[in-house]
Amino acid sequence: MKLSLGPNLFYWPKQATLDFYADVAKQPVDIVYLGETTCSRRHELRAEDWLDVAQRLADAGKEVVLSSQALIESESDLKALRRLVDNGRFAIEANEMGAVRLLAEKKLPFAAGMSLNVFNGHTLGLLADMGATRWVMPPESSRATLAGILEEKPAGLQTEVFAYGRLPLAWSARCFTARRFNLQKDTCEFKCIEFPDGLAVKTREKEEFLVINGIQTMSARTYNLLREMPQMAQAGVDIVRISPQSQGLADVIAAFRGALDGKAAQLAGDWCNGFWHGKPGLELVENK
Repeated sequence: MKLSLGPNLFYWPKQATLDFYADVAKQPVDIVYLGETTCSRRHELRAEDWLDVAQRLADAGKEVVLSSQALIESESDLKALRRLVDNGRFAIEANEMGAVRLLAEKKLPFAAGMSLNVFNGHTLGLLADMGATRWVMPPESSRATLAGILEEKPAGLQTEVFAYGRLPLAWSARCFTARRFNLQKDTCEFKCIEFPDGLAVKTREKEEFLVINGIQTMSARTYNLLREMPQMAQAGVDIVRISPQSQGLADVIAAFRGALDGKAAQLAGDWCNGFWHGKPGLELVENK
């Protein structure tokens, strides 16, 4: 199995982002996904900046994939998507069907992102016919669901599983972070940048519930399938994905790399893994 680093779902200052990926170039990950997938208003890095980062990572020996937005809302979003598809250097992760259509029209191979919601073999076969060479399992799917899909998987199609990070649960045309500060989406003051790992939401009983990240809602607990690595290998998973976080990522990468190399690895924290086991996502199921 290979180790990938997914696109950064959060909004960080430009220099912090550049420093982050300069460090990623030295980390033992095989594949790096880049780009803004959450909100089109986030412009700390422009398209040219992302391409520069991509080239530096490629020069460091990483496979680089440019990720498209998960929610297209305007003509300007479409123009940005077309420029991304036409970059001419790097493969694309399609995170909505508009990107799939553009890539299929140009007969370009692509990775089918987890927000495409592939839950059966027929859908997977359709995407493969359109040019997908890799697919990312929706994180709310279980091990049993994955096994059923892989029985119908087209030959040569790589399977990737989201294995670590806050779970992206949903996207909305409304910006939840802006609403939290009584701001309109179009005049949001880019409040997301003040919360490098999202803004926590608790219930009235003070229990952790969700994290809001602009137009995206995420799990409050971090999803962690480190202990399920042998199960993923047995199931036929080709790539395990780690999602970026602002602190402690090197330790996470080291733990997963160690597990891939057959070494004992642990991570301390308040995790969840329920979806993989067919349980509510916030649960932590102990492997037997």
